[in-house]
Amino acid sequence: MRNRLLCKYKFKFYLNASHYIIINGKQGEAHPHTWEFILDVVLPNSEFVQFSVYERTIESFFATYQNQTINDLAPFDAIIPTLENMVEYFGDAIRERIQAVGGQLEQIEGSETPTRSYVISYDQDEVFLTGAEQTAQAALSDVLDQALAEALK
Repeated sequence: MRNRLLCKYKFKFYLNASHYIIINGKQGEAHPHTWEFILDVVLPNSEFVQFSVYERTIESFFATYQNQTINDLAPFDAIIPTLENMVEYFGDAIRERIQAVGGQLEQIEGSETPTRSYVISYDQDEVFLTGAEQTAQAALSDVLDQALAEALK
């Protein structure tokens, strides 16, 4: 197996909820969707990745919106919950949560139908690059510590 400091994983989450859109000042009908959100997450390379930590973190975030009318919940009570606005807001919020548990959100893709998606990539963003560098340095430090421990045996 190749030695890599970082690995990328793809997580998929589904959000069942309703929303309505306001166009030209006129409110449309509330209608349901099963939104799909795909997250590309960069993690330190290790023999064992605790996927459940990342899954629980994101599932708990989406739980607030699950089976709700999105327009009734902040911040979508003040901004129209278009696919683009939802991906923008969710990406920022999820990004912070993933960083808190040791990963970096590289990309988020959201879709409300199988035929169209809205994608935000953070891979050239300074926050992502700094975080990925810190994650790689920590992983390298772990590799060096393990190698040193083995050499001293």
